[in-house]
This record gives sequence, C-alpha cells and structure tokens, in this order.
Amino acid sequence: MIVDGLSFRLSEGQALVLTGANGSGKTTLLRALAGFLRPTSGSVRFDDAGDEREPAELVHFVGHLDGIKTHLTVEENLAFWAAYLGGGDVVAALDRFALTGLADIPAGYLSAGQKRRLALARLAGAKRPLWLLDEPSVSLDAASVALLIEAIDAHVADGGIAVIATHVPLGLARAEEIRLGPAEDGA
Repeated sequence: MIVDGLSFRLSEGQALVLTGANGSGKTTLLRALAGFLRPTSGSVRFDDAGDEREPAELVHFVGHLDGIKTHLTVEENLAFWAAYLGGGDVVAALDRFALTGLADIPAGYLSAGQKRRLALARLAGAKRPLWLLDEPSVSLDAASVALLIEAIDAHVADGGIAVIATHVPLGLARAEEIRLGPAEDGA
C-alpha cells in the first residue's frame, strides 16, 4: 500500500499541504482525490456534491505535465480550457498569472516557467471548488511563486479548497500539513 491509515476532512476555505519524500504517496493521493485512481480500501467522498455532479466536475487537477497545446497561443489555450471546463474568464486568468503580455504568443515558444504559469492559469479561468496541485511551483521564479500563493490564498479565502503536494514551503496564509511516508533521515 502506498498510503495507509490516512483520514482527513476538508471544508470550504481550507488548504492542505502534503509533504514527504519522493514516492511517499503525495501524487497517488492527489490522483485518488481527483477520481483518477480508485482506492483499494477506504473511500473519497465529496459531501454536498449532489448526485447529479461527478467528483471530476468539482476538481481542478494540475499535475506534472502542463497540459498545453504548443501550437495554440496562450489565450487560445486558456479559451480551450475555459470552454472544456464549463466556461470561465480568460482575461482574469491571463491577469492572475501575469500572462497578458504573452496572450498572442504560441505556447511552444514559452519558457518552462511561463508554460507552468499557463497551466496554472486555468485555475483562474474556470471556477472549481477543489484545487489539487502537484508540485505547482516547479519551474517558477520567485515572482511567479508569489502569484501562485496569491491565487491559492484568494481561492481559499473565497471558500475554495486546495490540496497541494510540494517539497517547497509555500507560506500560504492558512494551511494544514500532512507528512506522508516514513520520516526522512536527517529531517
């Protein structure tokens, strides 16, 4: 078993940071929360989701891959995700992650950090109550990490929920932490 004996409950306005060594189950847990993996025991439940909505309709999952189309512009990528995810504000997403000046640039020309900001911008482009973020600060410079923290803090302050797997302390305004796996030597 990758993750065993774990139980937690999150409510509106909460953030949870998952830490632990590589292979401790952080990504696996996020994938189970997103509905991509079915737990072998136990369950993942969304209270108040209603029977008419699938859990995936409530979740933004930003994983290791950026999920962008390199031949589309930054704005076209965000418009695609907004339409796919049920509508959203592309202009606000561009602004939230400082991409407005890059809106007409094909995504294939972006730096790794810019591509990561584009992947994260879909969080602001279509509203979903639960954000599942797997190492969201990878490839981001300090200014871009600050934008990410602002976005997470605003989401949580607005009643959203965020679960973030990270090796980097983010300094979120309000967050609980769960450390997965055995304690690391020297940690």
